[in-house]
Amino acid sequence: MSNSTGNQDLARWFSDLRSVGAFLTILPMGRPTGGAPNSYGRGELAAAAWCFPIIGLLVGVAGGLVYGLAIWLGCTAWLAATLCVALLVLLCGGIHEDGLGDFFDGLGGTNRDRRLAIMRDSQAGNFAVVALLLLFAGRIGAISALGTPERVLPALLVAAAVSRAAMVVVMHVLPAARSDGLGAGAGRPVLKIVIVTVLIAAAIAVVVVGFLPALASLGGAAAAAALVAAMARNRLGGQTGDVLGAVQMTAEFGSLLAASLMF
Repeated sequence: MSNSTGNQDLARWFSDLRSVGAFLTILPMGRPTGGAPNSYGRGELAAAAWCFPIIGLLVGVAGGLVYGLAIWLGCTAWLAATLCVALLVLLCGGIHEDGLGDFFDGLGGTNRDRRLAIMRDSQAGNFAVVALLLLFAGRIGAISALGTPERVLPALLVAAAVSRAAMVVVMHVLPAARSDGLGAGAGRPVLKIVIVTVLIAAAIAVVVVGFLPALASLGGAAAAAALVAAMARNRLGGQTGDVLGAVQMTAEFGSLLAASLMF
């Protein structure tokens, strides 16, 4: 009986990993329970949200390896960091960058309904372009400031994991700003899922970089995510998929910035 229960738990955990991996990356992981890729039942992502930092960890590994390879081939730190960030964008299909741009475009609206409507417009406005340029420059600058691959890889592992954990926290703290769309469809993770997610991200950070650098990286990510969440609450009344993308991007930068100052 216990073996059967254990096997069911393992199957469910693996299913969660595949679901989140297919959602957060472009990897052809398929749908473990059938159905079209990237089609999710209401609340399914919230139930599997504990996997977010684990998938982030894998994304960080890929970015760190690209950076190390570029340095080995003779690239400067700035060029290697640019290639690293490009890989991160490609691997995730640009979903976080798209969310960041839409979110900052929406902030220019005169009222809540107008802001939400702007965020659904596929065209990028001035606020989106400026926000993306600044965040790209910040990410590349922070990574290149770390210098050696031995410092970049752990910093990326932590930043990629904790920034995706920040998304889960915001999903729980803020209600959906609209009744449809990704933010509403993903669901609201229960407190237990949020606690497990944060513990996984914190454990990854402590194991990879040690206690004090982990604390700094977590603090940088938390501060950046809290800023975006506060703006979303005040301007939109809650979160959307675009808000979550902005949370990931800014939290990742906050973590990398803290790492570049600490390591």
